[in-house]
Amino acid sequence: MLIETDRLVIRDLHISDVEALARMWCDPEVTRFMGGPRDAAEVRRILAEDAGSASPPDMDLWPVQEQGSGQVVGHCGLLEKEVDGRAEVELVYVLDRMAWGRGYATEAAAAIQGYAREHLGLQRLIALIDPENRASERVALKVGMRLERETLRPGGKPMRVYAWQADEAENVKRKARNVKRKT
Repeated sequence: MLIETDRLVIRDLHISDVEALARMWCDPEVTRFMGGPRDAAEVRRILAEDAGSASPPDMDLWPVQEQGSGQVVGHCGLLEKEVDGRAEVELVYVLDRMAWGRGYATEAAAAIQGYAREHLGLQRLIALIDPENRASERVALKVGMRLERETLRPGGKPMRVYAWQADEAENVKRKARNVKRKT
């Protein structure tokens, strides 16, 4: 896995990424809308195990590295989920607090969305978003997702399901091109 954007690199997990990612997943502010901070020892164990994998999976969470500094600033990717009895693929974007407000989440989400379509042939992605997480909703909208419905996750947590359909996105682009041609 290697995706480069103007400012970011999204790549396979290295053992050197474990501490930065564990710190992020244990930060109460970062994980506020995602069930709260994780157990640090467990996160480190899982990440170290994943970093040692000989063949990384096609769908996973990958470190997001800032091109200029080389610093790991997020953990983004694709996860298989069952939502309301339906198999889905969730587009996940989690950024370290120091990277908030720079547009990195949108840049990473758009890059992973392109990877999902071009390399995996996926035609649909979802994002499960806490109704209070306005920043995450803005990212979903910017990458062409639409609010599809509300759902309850295990434990009774209400979430909004934002969805992106490849055919819908193509129709929007086609309509925009037709409008430009007419003017």
